[in-house]
Amino acid sequence: MRSKLHTVLASAALMAAAVLATNSAMAETTLKVPFSFTVAGKVCPAGHYTVKENAIGSYVTLTNEDSSRVFTWILLPGAPDYKSGNVVLKFDVAGQTHLLRSVQIGSMTTSVLDKNVGNSEYRSAELAAGQGQ
Repeated sequence: MRSKLHTVLASAALMAAAVLATNSAMAETTLKVPFSFTVAGKVCPAGHYTVKENAIGSYVTLTNEDSSRVFTWILLPGAPDYKSGNVVLKFDVAGQTHLLRSVQIGSMTTSVLDKNVGNSEYRSAELAAGQGQ
């Protein structure tokens, strides 16, 4: 009996470790943003940004390459048409001004980060993982 319990516990621990390793590998993506942008009133320079989802998918962190800018948001259900694991940064753009609107990972997304309601000069743009790298 003790041998069976030990085997069951060891199997459960091995499966949990495999799930965590898989989540960690899929939970971090680096994108090259070729323009400066604003988020939460702070200007972020062009460069490489890491988008990291926590292990259970409840929040996302955006960090630039030298870690001088770090932002964290809660993830909510979003558009179901995005492939699982795809990372998309969505921007509102007017001229050379880019405002980060949201971060989407698969079908999970942040709420609207910078609102431009009623400002018709802004258009939307997306930067997805794999583009511009």
